[in-house]
Amino acid sequence: MNKIETLDRIKELGLVAVLRGPSPELTIAMVEALIKGGVLGIEITYSTPNAVEVVADLASRFGDQILLGMGTLTDVAQAAEARAAGARFLVSPHTDPELGKAMVATGLAVMMGALTPSEVMQAHQLGSDVIKLFPGAMVGPSYVKNLRGPFPHIPLMPTGGVSVDNVGEWFAAGVVAVGVGSALCPTEWARAGRFDDISQRAGEFVAAVSSARA
Repeated sequence: MNKIETLDRIKELGLVAVLRGPSPELTIAMVEALIKGGVLGIEITYSTPNAVEVVADLASRFGDQILLGMGTLTDVAQAAEARAAGARFLVSPHTDPELGKAMVATGLAVMMGALTPSEVMQAHQLGSDVIKLFPGAMVGPSYVKNLRGPFPHIPLMPTGGVSVDNVGEWFAAGVVAVGVGSALCPTEWARAGRFDDISQRAGEFVAAVSSARA
């Protein structure tokens, strides 16, 4: 899957699960539950224990069945490391020129984190294919509408502050996809073995995204 295909797949799915798993084993079980519920966009954050090994395992198990990426990149070396593990896209929580250049150099789809108009433009100029609007809870869908005035050509994906109840508002504001963490896959549910509940929540999110874009 090349970069253009990855970006097309992100837009097609419209939903990326952002996982900060409590352990490698539980993270893999969380992904299995999400897939069962229909969520196929998976971002494993570097804050997950043994994150690189988890991504390599998931890439081997599921291949192109899922769209697998790595997030919370904060170090230049992580970009090539994530690519080698099998990530198809890279996500950072912030915009940093050196890290951004390293992410772009991998040839993978890149999503740099930004919030202010200046940060959004900087990330775009550095080569970020999609801007991770973070933290989305700080601004809300109306902020996306305002950003799209001067930046109608820059794809935005909010992470944080996205719920089943408001996902329609985000898409109505003009985002290309949404990133969802604990609202989609709570860590406490994984620790409690509530994987059927995770699958059910995943199905609810998939239905909400589909309805929002109908």
